[in-house]
Amino acid sequence: MTEYTSSTPGLPDSAETCLSFTISGPWGHFRRIEGNIVKQTYRVIPRTTVAGLIAAMLGIERDGYYDLFAPGESLVAIEPTSKLRTMKLPMNTLSTADEHLASLNPRGKLSIKLPDPSKPRQQHNYEVLVEPAYRIDVWLSDDERYEQLRSLLESGESYYVPSLGLSEYLATIDYHGQFPIESGPDGETVTVDSTVPEAVDSIVPEPDTRYQVEQTPAFMERDKGGRTTKAFVSYVYNPDGGSLRLADVSPQTVDDRSVVFT
Repeated sequence: MTEYTSSTPGLPDSAETCLSFTISGPWGHFRRIEGNIVKQTYRVIPRTTVAGLIAAMLGIERDGYYDLFAPGESLVAIEPTSKLRTMKLPMNTLSTADEHLASLNPRGKLSIKLPDPSKPRQQHNYEVLVEPAYRIDVWLSDDERYEQLRSLLESGESYYVPSLGLSEYLATIDYHGQFPIESGPDGETVTVDSTVPEAVDSIVPEPDTRYQVEQTPAFMERDKGGRTTKAFVSYVYNPDGGSLRLADVSPQTVDDRSVVFT
């Protein structure tokens, strides 16, 4: 596994416009990959989760979208638009290990396996996000998929129901439109509205502004077991949903907002 780098990011020549929408909901949970008794969540929706969300909206199969969101084939900017608050909730769960699954209609032509409801529940503490909201700007090099996504967003439709991590945390999609991707603003220091990748050394401290850094999965690839993380990205972000002041960063302008793509 490698870490994403964006020293002097340049956009693909075909990346002239992007689609912009906000995803929000009462709850969210993006499971951190580190093992822990408390099932912790990332604060910023990971790029890989954004890819999975859009793939679900398009109706693409589980492991069929990694090339679509590969480096150079896609651009994603993520802007938290609400204060990122968390709380812990105890949840009763059933094991999904193969030995704890029960077959439904095992003698028929079609059989599926579900958690055995006769098995004892296990209680886990989940760290969940409270009323999270993120504005997403996305460009895809695949023109057919890009236009399909634009059509779905315009009509308010989705192949699968959008969620914020866990399937039960249903989400609302608010489409803002299609906007040109413009360069700038320029300057020794700039104000950026989105999260900024690999920019911890570029922070310009300001009174009453909080900065946090979080490393999340950035790109996935297929392997023999299904999928694995190919690269990580460390985002600098404002946990209060505000902008950031940074030096030596080259942002783009989308809908009068300053963003940085990965």
